Amino acid sequence: MTTVKLKIDVSGTLGDQAWRDLRQFDQIQSAVFGAQFGSSGACKHAADLPHAKGEWIGGEIRLETPLLAQYAMSHYLEQDRVLDADVD
Repeated sequence: MTTVKLKIDVSGTLGDQAWRDLRQFDQIQSAVFGAQFGSSGACKHAADLPHAKGEWIGGEIRLETPLLAQYAMSHYLEQDRVLDADVD
């Protein structure tokens, strides 16, 4: 199993909206999102308010092979909300 680590720009969105709006790669085994995968720091706003400018939260995508992970990385980097993607 190979992992692609993502850095998602969540600024201006509520909760996990930025993650839910991503176009996911077709051949993923699993996809998870949350501060436990990295973040710009603790949110300093109420939960019902949009994330502040510059806030990001990490995600991880698991794929069967390293080749699929390379294709997935390219797929995610084409999306505006994805700040960075690395194959681990």
